[in-house]
Amino acid sequence: MQETAFNVVFQGLNPTTGMPTRAYSAASSEDVSEAAERACRAFRRHPEATVRADCLSTAAAKLDAHADEILTVAMEETGLAEPRLRAELSRTTGTLRLFAALILEGSWVEAVIDHGDPSRKPLPRPDLRRMLVPLGPVAVFGASNFPLAYAVAGGDTASALAAGCPVIVKGHSAHPGTGELVAGLIAKAVREAKMPEGFFAFLPAGGSRDVEVGVEIVKHARVRAVGFTGSVPGGTALVRIAGERPEPIPVFAEMGSVNPVFVLPGAIEKDAAEVAAGLVASATNSGGQMCTCPGLIFVMNSPQAERMITAMREAFGQAARPTLLGPRTRDNYFRRLREIGRTPGVCLAIGSLDTPQDARISAIPTMLEVSYQDFKSAENLSDECFGPETIVVRCGILDDLIEAARAMRGSLTATLLASDSDSPAARRLLPELQDRAGRLIVNGVPTGVEVAAAMVHSGPFPACSRADTTAVGPLAIRRWCRPVCFQNVPDSLLPEELREANRLGISRVVDGARIEARAAR
Repeated sequence: MQETAFNVVFQGLNPTTGMPTRAYSAASSEDVSEAAERACRAFRRHPEATVRADCLSTAAAKLDAHADEILTVAMEETGLAEPRLRAELSRTTGTLRLFAALILEGSWVEAVIDHGDPSRKPLPRPDLRRMLVPLGPVAVFGASNFPLAYAVAGGDTASALAAGCPVIVKGHSAHPGTGELVAGLIAKAVREAKMPEGFFAFLPAGGSRDVEVGVEIVKHARVRAVGFTGSVPGGTALVRIAGERPEPIPVFAEMGSVNPVFVLPGAIEKDAAEVAAGLVASATNSGGQMCTCPGLIFVMNSPQAERMITAMREAFGQAARPTLLGPRTRDNYFRRLREIGRTPGVCLAIGSLDTPQDARISAIPTMLEVSYQDFKSAENLSDECFGPETIVVRCGILDDLIEAARAMRGSLTATLLASDSDSPAARRLLPELQDRAGRLIVNGVPTGVEVAAAMVHSGPFPACSRADTTAVGPLAIRRWCRPVCFQNVPDSLLPEELREANRLGISRVVDGARIEARAAR
């Protein structure tokens, strides 16, 4: 990295080879301020829903048209496999089209009309009409592990643009080339759709400006909300900064999640090895670098449990050594892994706690084991370890599982593996898991997040800073809005969405099936 009088230059990196790619210039303080001011001016011009929908659809088409180019750069910068990235790109363009259909359908504004009654005694009833309106410019922080679906053109950007909020993206230093390429295509779509100038901006960040760019965006008075996907320290720092502003703003941060799995006896009665294979595949998916990889697996001691644990050790031993996303991910992973390994009662079942000594940025898939008694004495074991690792917790009785579920920290997901014979135990466990997770899974694995109207990708802290919304699906648009009530406002002055709702005579709700059908077309 080098600094000039005007900017900071930083290097991209290929984690598979450990070699630098090309140099990039980080955004300056002046760039941040200009982007925020332009976004504010653009917001005041309020582009209509048809224009915003055209922008999102055009962006999706451009990403599809440049798929091979995007994937080539993304593979070089992340070490992620081509099939995984191609599926992620498809999800990204599908999300853009989903929100295009959603805003044309119109029910996302949640229009509610309470007609007035001037004859009511002792006081007339006012005419009240409510709808959601956009907050203003939104700052989006992309994730290292999803260079497409949670990045420049990801769900935060798509939902914010759909709501009518200008977007300022803070580029991720782990994949600057991918971000630059995608941002260029989004910018072209914004221009072609004749969106107001300044409605989208991309600010590269890296080197000594990596943190500063993000802090400056969040502190800028023109920014009205923040979307973040990343670590607990990063997310909580942004929440603190946003809360200390003269006018605090909301931060919707997806952070750390252990995604616990609770295995009941009946689930492994027939084929413990099959269950083990599914759990290990989920834990090592994309090098364990997914926000829903299972980090804790609770199982009651039994001969079947021993067979499952043995099969898990074998599967971990056969798992490929993955490339990690970059030096920061590697360093954080091994620091956390060694912290777990030093915890009293924890034993290394298979794998390695040591950083490989070669140019490739990688790790050996690792499984650790601990008794429930030792687990509940060590608070640090309930924190995420982002990488190809999981901890098996050996429990004595069902009450151990229930106690563990009750004490779990907030998580994106919680999984229960059970057979029909386990129903009484499942009925006791599920209410506890519901309190601690945004999505409950029965007889499946947590990896794999379907983009659908019913999906919730959120959870109590530290999974997210706000558990009252979701980062995936149509409901994600609500993060960038606030309700406004219009009292005794003439029809001629009302927003078009409320005039339409009044003509229909109804208060509309999101119909997920209709939205998905429109998006598929």
